[in-house]
Amino acid sequence: MGLNLLDYISIAVFFIAMIVVGVISYYKSKNADDYFVAGGNIPWWLAGVSHHVSGHSGAVFVAYAAVAYTHGFTMFVWWALPVGLAIILTAGIFPAYWVRLRKNFMVQSPLEYLKVRYNLTTQQVIAWSGVLLKVFDVGAKWAAIGVLLHVVAGMSMTTGILLSGVVTLVYVTFGGLWGVIVTDFIQFIVQILGGIVMFVLVVNRMGGMDSITEIWKRLPPEHSQWFNAPYTPAFVLLIFFVYFLSYNGGSWSLATRYISSPSEKEASRAAWLSGVLYLVWPLILFFPMWAAPLILPDLQTPSESYGWLMLEILPQGMIGLVIASLFAATMGMTSSDVNTIAAVITRDILPVVSNKFQNDKHALRTARIVTFLFTLATMAVALNYDRFGGVLGLILVWFGALLGPTSMPLLFGLLPVFKKCGPIAAIISIVAGVVTFVITKIINTNSLAIEVGLPTVVSAIVFVGIGLLNNKKAPERVENMLAALRTKSN
Repeated sequence: MGLNLLDYISIAVFFIAMIVVGVISYYKSKNADDYFVAGGNIPWWLAGVSHHVSGHSGAVFVAYAAVAYTHGFTMFVWWALPVGLAIILTAGIFPAYWVRLRKNFMVQSPLEYLKVRYNLTTQQVIAWSGVLLKVFDVGAKWAAIGVLLHVVAGMSMTTGILLSGVVTLVYVTFGGLWGVIVTDFIQFIVQILGGIVMFVLVVNRMGGMDSITEIWKRLPPEHSQWFNAPYTPAFVLLIFFVYFLSYNGGSWSLATRYISSPSEKEASRAAWLSGVLYLVWPLILFFPMWAAPLILPDLQTPSESYGWLMLEILPQGMIGLVIASLFAATMGMTSSDVNTIAAVITRDILPVVSNKFQNDKHALRTARIVTFLFTLATMAVALNYDRFGGVLGLILVWFGALLGPTSMPLLFGLLPVFKKCGPIAAIISIVAGVVTFVITKIINTNSLAIEVGLPTVVSAIVFVGIGLLNNKKAPERVENMLAALRTKSN
């Protein structure tokens, strides 16, 4: 068992393609505007695919595969379904707002508008906390691919993390957003091919198309239920709110897909495409994971289920294709995050830290250096992922719980109904959410819903509550900005 020459060739071709795209995209980035928002010229189908690919990673095949193995269909119910709905239900709102921000205020980073909407202090609090949070989130993605390579290829975790990280480092540093977008599309195709191969082979192994429904009769009854503790209705409701914030722009890289669209109509189309993909594609992608307990019963480490399933199901020579698809899932998300975080650091943080970056004559060079250094930091976290509760702990408990408090002022700040929620509301809501997170880590609540959702709920209550208690009119600059956001652009 393991990889043979054809497998290694498949992986090598994939990596070479990523690097070539990055080098070619290097020449499309003439300035920082090209590097961070692709000049606002990304067509809806590319933006939609990139938004979808950037919203999940190889962690799906490690952390989420473990949940699918142990808990069944609820994996789709608390991840893909609410994500798809959160995107589609707001496809005509937030995508349009992000485009208007670029056109009316020339933003290249999702956080640039916060200086006007709140103040400089609020912008810096959100920028610094978000960057720190993303170091852990991206690190979890590298760790996930390391786990899979360790199982399938016998490769050490360190080697797997460094391999995927270094290749991404090359193409995202050279190519900027154009490099990310084009590689996202290639990675999407590779992921689709790998996923379909696994789906077809598992269906055949289980007895044909009838097995799509028949496996649920052979699995434990709770595996076919929509809610399977600790993934309760309360947890799904709370995580939906987190996804609502994340996939509409709370995850900065996803906001960038809308900011980089040429028009509001194109951005809304991109949102619809991404949302529909979340509702359809995971049903195919997760089927092998749901069937895994029947093929590989009594696994001691469920997070390794997809890796062992590949070795059990795939013929020699095809493992490399599926591994490439796993790399694609991880690198699509991490490269998007890295590019957007570099924009935030370059555009929002460095000019405050030092005056020499306010009118940086070498902004493109600065952007590439920042991209390089941030990627190295995420790889360092990945190499120490066990210290943070493993892959699922990093993604769900740390990132999921802290994303809400840090993204609330960013997203709600775009909506006129919250115009009286000013800097005090924004900062105190973030602090309240973080303090709540710390308390849930100290006190064992025995509830995943509380641990993941309570920080966001508390943050929302504080943010909205302070706004309601504010009897003063919103500043004129805020009124003008929100008026501009309500006006359709060409």
